[in-house]
Amino acid sequence: MKTYQHIFFDLDHTLWDYDRNVTESLSELYHHYALQNLGIETFDKFFAAFHHVNFQLWDWYNVGKIDKHNLRKERFPRIFDHAGGNVAAIPGEFEEDFMHRTSSKSHVFPYSKEILTYLRNKYRVHVITNGFNESQAKKMKSSGLDIFFDLVVTSETTGHKKPDPRIFHYALDQLGTLADHCLMIGDNPNSDILGAQRAQIDQVFFNPEGKETEIKATYEIRHLKELEELL
Repeated sequence: MKTYQHIFFDLDHTLWDYDRNVTESLSELYHHYALQNLGIETFDKFFAAFHHVNFQLWDWYNVGKIDKHNLRKERFPRIFDHAGGNVAAIPGEFEEDFMHRTSSKSHVFPYSKEILTYLRNKYRVHVITNGFNESQAKKMKSSGLDIFFDLVVTSETTGHKKPDPRIFHYALDQLGTLADHCLMIGDNPNSDILGAQRAQIDQVFFNPEGKETEIKATYEIRHLKELEELL
């Protein structure tokens, strides 16, 4: 096992439980705004439309086909349209309410704080995320994750998104370290694993569902506690 000095984590889907937090927020929004009266017959339709549209928009964002402003501007009109809702009836504050509710949620993956506590005693621990500054900072504070990290690098700050190696190079420059001294942990084979590979940083693929991928990481785990065996 190589001796590392710096551990980089992805945030959403790796430490912060994006799916659980977003599902709670969407349920609250569906009932608060009575979306059944705006043409979206069931929460299941709203939920399915969100995941279809949001995944596509974030995929576009990650490859530079859409920017932050237009992602947020287009998200719920596209979702309402996909779910059969009345796009013209979307409340003006809907997107901001979604962002506020979601970023305020505190659910994290099992053993997140325990493994961060363990790692902090041996390494410097950081975040590299494609998320936006304000929402990512709020997520970390609301969930109590913020106290564990020395450096938080976002695509919004750097102007580069994983898997672009420049976001990793930015982190290395900020820390005054070398790729060989670092390890990246994340759930996304394309952004986290491939991005780290392009920056010549070793990787841990966090794969709780055991998904198949052609991109092979340095290490692979199903549960965060397994990091104790690696590190």
